[in-house]
Amino acid sequence: MLSQAENQLLTRVGPGTPMGTLMRRFWQPFALASELAGGADSDPIRVRLLGEDLVAFRTAGGDLGLIRNNCPHRGASLFFGRNEEEGLRCVYHGWKFDYRGTCVDMPNEPAESDFKQKVQATAYPCVERGGVLWAYMGPPGSQNAPPDLEWTRVPPAHRFVSKRLQQCSYLQNVEGEVDSSHVSFLHSRGVADYSRSDSLAGPPEYMARDRAPRFFVLPTSYGMLIGARRTAEEDAYYWRITQFLMPTYTMIPAEVGAPVAFTAAVPIDDEHMMGFTVTWHPDRQLTNAEVAAIESWTGIHTEVDPRTFKPVRNKENEYLIDRAWQRSGGSYTGIRGIREEDLAVQESMGAVFDRSQEHLSSADLAVIALRRRLLESVRSLAENGIEPAEARHPESYAVRSAALVLPRDVAWHEGAADALLWRS
Repeated sequence: MLSQAENQLLTRVGPGTPMGTLMRRFWQPFALASELAGGADSDPIRVRLLGEDLVAFRTAGGDLGLIRNNCPHRGASLFFGRNEEEGLRCVYHGWKFDYRGTCVDMPNEPAESDFKQKVQATAYPCVERGGVLWAYMGPPGSQNAPPDLEWTRVPPAHRFVSKRLQQCSYLQNVEGEVDSSHVSFLHSRGVADYSRSDSLAGPPEYMARDRAPRFFVLPTSYGMLIGARRTAEEDAYYWRITQFLMPTYTMIPAEVGAPVAFTAAVPIDDEHMMGFTVTWHPDRQLTNAEVAAIESWTGIHTEVDPRTFKPVRNKENEYLIDRAWQRSGGSYTGIRGIREEDLAVQESMGAVFDRSQEHLSSADLAVIALRRRLLESVRSLAENGIEPAEARHPESYAVRSAALVLPRDVAWHEGAADALLWRS
């Protein structure tokens, strides 16, 4: 378990906090590109990211802006601004800012005034990658390229990207993503079938037969490689290999040759997060059947309100749990949807769980390793000024997850090596 001080260190992400400072050294996904897809001078959108209230917009020329919500003049919200002629104009007094935050017009000042040259709104660099908008909120001019993730390179028809609001700390979600042992319970069909294969990529007989996987963790240049080993055959093991990528990204195990899955837990503030989920295939378009399965909203993507991104099955309606279905053995939880099952347990812990009260076991090895990796990074930056190496090497993110059967005498990370890497 963590001490209360360590728990606070990992879960407080606002401006000036050690974890917030670390997070700002990495590019953060903050919106779907489709949210600013209205063409020239699209409507601005509200964004809350790492405890800061911001406004995002796209200029007629295609430049992306992410600017502090409050106008530097008198604090009115720039969300109500007019997106016009390569800038965002505050409706209160007409001050206008370009996508870099530079004040380019002060129509309520005398024509001879040079005051606009002394005013700068806080703005963050943005890029579009893989149908997602990314922001860098760290020290000005110090950013490297965004992480070189395979799904950001494939054609749009090869991927499906979704976003959701989640009402808890980012850490509760990331810990769930690296924990393969819960799959045999939380996501099983019921008491007679402890593991289902839809959207989880794994022969159900292996996960039903062995519900107590052994965990192995290896540090990598981008985060951690996590192996969950289950008994397969007399001479073989079934391995679910998860990738954890700093600071809050994971790749869920997928059968070799099947579509791959990526998740990001992006802190909105201490008690809320945005979850981005991507399913992609590196070599071909997603089939109609694969897209239909995703849009059934029973897997790792979830149905959301298109304006707020709040899941349709959510905390307020108890995820529409069906107790009769649960009692009948048709579902272990009575909740429809893998993602909703995750939401139910992660949000049920409270907005920020007090980890000093938990009791960890050997099945929590990956969770323990995840916390140690984050604590090491946040302390190195806060106490010694050591920048996170992962943020400086976006090329190291060129990896995949995998689920596969290997002979017992083959080292898991070596036997799966070809399946875990991709090269452009």
